[in-house]
Amino acid sequence: MSPSRSLLETDWAPTIDPARRDGRIVAESSEEERAASRVPLPPALAPELAAALAAAGIETLYSHQLLAYEEAASSNLTITSGTASGKSLAFNLPVLDAIAADPKRRALYLYPTKALAQDQARKLSELRPPNLRHAIYDGDTPREERPAIRRRSNLVLTNPDMLHVGLLPNHKGWGDFLANLGWVVVDEAHTYRGVFGSHVANVLRRLRRLARAYGSEPRFLLATATIANPEELSERLVGEPFRLIDDDGAPGAGREIAMWNPPLIDKATGTRRSPLSEAAELLAALVSEGVRTICFLKSRRGIELIQRFAGEELQRRGKPELAARIAPYRGGYTPQQRREIEARLAGGELLAVVATDALELGIDVGELDAAICVTFPGTVASLRQMWGRAGRRRRGLAVYVAGQDALDQFFCRHPKEFLGRPVEAAILDHESEQIAARHLVAAAYELPLSDDDDEIFGDGWRQRAEDLIGVGELRPAGGRLTPRGTEFVAAKIPLRSASADSVAVIERESGEMLGLVEAERAFTTVHPGAVYLHLGRSYEVEQLDVEGRRAIVSAFDGDWYTRPKKETEIYIERVRETRVTSGVELHFGEVSVSEQVIAYQRVSITDQEPFDIVSLELPEQHFATQALWYVLPDGLSRALPPDVLLGALHATEHGQIAVLPLIAMCDRWDIGGLSTNVHFQTGRSTIFIYDGHPGGVGITLRGYEEFERLLGDAERLIGECPCESGCPSCVQSPKCGNLNEPLHKDGALELMRTMQAS
Repeated sequence: MSPSRSLLETDWAPTIDPARRDGRIVAESSEEERAASRVPLPPALAPELAAALAAAGIETLYSHQLLAYEEAASSNLTITSGTASGKSLAFNLPVLDAIAADPKRRALYLYPTKALAQDQARKLSELRPPNLRHAIYDGDTPREERPAIRRRSNLVLTNPDMLHVGLLPNHKGWGDFLANLGWVVVDEAHTYRGVFGSHVANVLRRLRRLARAYGSEPRFLLATATIANPEELSERLVGEPFRLIDDDGAPGAGREIAMWNPPLIDKATGTRRSPLSEAAELLAALVSEGVRTICFLKSRRGIELIQRFAGEELQRRGKPELAARIAPYRGGYTPQQRREIEARLAGGELLAVVATDALELGIDVGELDAAICVTFPGTVASLRQMWGRAGRRRRGLAVYVAGQDALDQFFCRHPKEFLGRPVEAAILDHESEQIAARHLVAAAYELPLSDDDDEIFGDGWRQRAEDLIGVGELRPAGGRLTPRGTEFVAAKIPLRSASADSVAVIERESGEMLGLVEAERAFTTVHPGAVYLHLGRSYEVEQLDVEGRRAIVSAFDGDWYTRPKKETEIYIERVRETRVTSGVELHFGEVSVSEQVIAYQRVSITDQEPFDIVSLELPEQHFATQALWYVLPDGLSRALPPDVLLGALHATEHGQIAVLPLIAMCDRWDIGGLSTNVHFQTGRSTIFIYDGHPGGVGITLRGYEEFERLLGDAERLIGECPCESGCPSCVQSPKCGNLNEPLHKDGALELMRTMQAS
């Protein structure tokens, strides 16, 4: 990115200039326009397909689209280019050309969300290529339509979840499809990282295995946003070599970029004005000027609040009618609700949408002028995806509104480092013990395991299989391995951090189902007394029926929201690696984590201050994962007074969790922590940092390997913060189960500086 001309010289001056003058805009940058590199359609393209493209107004290609068409004939491809650069046409061309030549050829398209599959199906229908019989096959597909899709469709659009539980275990009904499978397209491949990516990598290996059993060797085409390791990610996902195409011949309209830091309200405590309020006012100002805007925030509750606050601001501006032209969009809405919002946005009925990262991906929602990202989304790659939604065809505006979170404020203190920061590498571990073992049982259910599986599953599968025999999951049968039981294995393996098991949220008076909450999030989201937000309206949870998988809610108009308090215990299962560094014993290995929500806090929306706490009685949740932990020698822990030690350990843990995303492609919500002045196994002061999802996927392994950098970054983050005794910009965490008690900023700095000096 080049240094920008002043934002005062752009079309956004009426909205941006006041924030620039009062210091809320801490940095500016710009991305310059880029001319297209166009090439003719390849002469080898099927004439009927070339005619369909011409009818759709496509008479030339971008250079990377032609390269993809040529290379797909002989290689698995990874296609990486910017937002709105025509990646879909790049992978569609070779597939549609093959189907035009032979309608018996089959293709499988995988998307991380149902909305993306719907969007691509709509575009294929509009293109009308020859011989194409495409269909969506997902959880929303009526059961009576599914047999016909299996028999006649030659291009099926689905998602990894449906492939996992719907297609692979029922492969006998897909025999003809698998026997003729020529192409597998995986769109938005960068989303397959962490736990989700590790599961999907195993699902794709199971797909390759069944396709081979039916006599086909499909070619894989992966499309991804810009990440640091696209080729490596592709090979880890699929288990085969890939050719990378990272050329981008598409034009770029350019955009203005602004970093926006909410004003400091209390210097002593480090309290800043709410980023939700700042974003809502910015959104209302842009909508007032007719600027079509998308506003991103990871928090489901947060997007509902921004939509509400923006509506109130438009009322104050004397434009209440515009409030109805802003809609929230998040997971948990019904499919009908999501489709309606997408159509209203694409058709121009909506001027703005406030969305979780569900709309970060490539759904075509028409031309947007501005994109606001509220708080750091976890990775630079995600941020650039979000910013890329604006200014596709004319110069756009991209704004990052920082939160009070430590990492957000770290970036605001180092804006040049932030704006020039390279994208991260995506991390996944398809051989994660918990994950790989479960998929091995699922694979055995689909087809008995044998010596032929070495190439698909790798060297470690045999030892894993022996372990599964030992615990009664698999059994030998005629030189092969089969499941010991006959139950449907895949249904018990949720692929995402969101569980396949969901809790329905029911409105008491009407009986209407408002939405769904993943079972694993239910205790923290829809516990009794929780304030639940849906489509801009507030509800209070009256009852959580754990067995019946439903939460009963009623309308709520109070001026507060709720925050859960939980207790965490960690048991060390196995130490994999150990070293002494920075004056401590540092370990990496497997742990068991027990969490229990024991209470919730009510927090005022007006001043963000807590005003009471209510006890809860909910069952414990348990999971195994990976962790790094370090044990302080007695001399180091005794150097701090006893009343300071626990707060120092806790603050140190928070600081290190805050900066771990600078090393691994994750965000702090993927990481958990525990600090204790005496752990029952180590017998000494110990800090744990663990992967926040069952099994773990290598996030904390990166922290273990680069612990010295982790320690230095955390000390720098806390030490630079101007607050007096700790604040949300340094040692307080928005996800702390102990509600940020106790914390001791100076003690943490003394501890980490002593470690660095060791």
